[in-house]
Amino acid sequence: MRKLCFIFPILGLALSPSSFAAEKFKTDQGAAIITPVNHATLVVEWGGKTIYVDPVGQPAWYKSFPKPDLVLLTHVHGDHYREAVLTTVVGPKTRIIAPPVLVDLLNADLKAKAVPLANGATTDKVGFKLEAVASYNTTPPRKRFHPKGQGNGYVLNLAGTRIYISGDTEGTPEMRVLKDIDVAFLCMNLPYTMDVAAAAAAVKDFKPKIVYPYHSRGQDTAKFKTLVGTAAEVRLRNWYP
Repeated sequence: MRKLCFIFPILGLALSPSSFAAEKFKTDQGAAIITPVNHATLVVEWGGKTIYVDPVGQPAWYKSFPKPDLVLLTHVHGDHYREAVLTTVVGPKTRIIAPPVLVDLLNADLKAKAVPLANGATTDKVGFKLEAVASYNTTPPRKRFHPKGQGNGYVLNLAGTRIYISGDTEGTPEMRVLKDIDVAFLCMNLPYTMDVAAAAAAVKDFKPKIVYPYHSRGQDTAKFKTLVGTAAEVRLRNWYP
């Protein structure tokens, strides 16, 4: 049975460069705590595991967090993957999940920790079910930015709570048919992904309970919230302090 996902701020938790507190989601096996870090980077803590998503920026940003058990990389662009930062933040037991094209680029030490996960594939070998959702551009002028097959979004199935992290994408058919998403982190910026109107249209199709605009520098996220209307609860946060 799908559970309602409650969310509220946690004060005083894990400092990051973002200007808002981490937030807490109920699952069937304890709380999932998500801390936005910056732009497209966030940290998920659940079930004794720490998961970094697209860790870039300053290594100091991550000092308040445990070393990651798992790193999820969405694609090769520099605002999502930096080898020098990744080398600094991983620990001896860290595993890395990434699209095959990105795994091929990793140095030998990082590649030894990595498992490729292609579009549409799933794995349950990370302590929960993880689904890779194709992320790519669909409009002809933008297809050169994110070709199909090279990037992943991810759905984390955390004991009955489903969290979708889009990566860089437009409103693809694969996104629009997602089901039972409790929380979505959805990109929107031009020219690389989609505008707020396209993002809102996608939300109306896959109907997450809660959606956070992220990867949204310079976009009118208040307009996005208006366009979504009652289709989902839109949570606006400052990813660019």
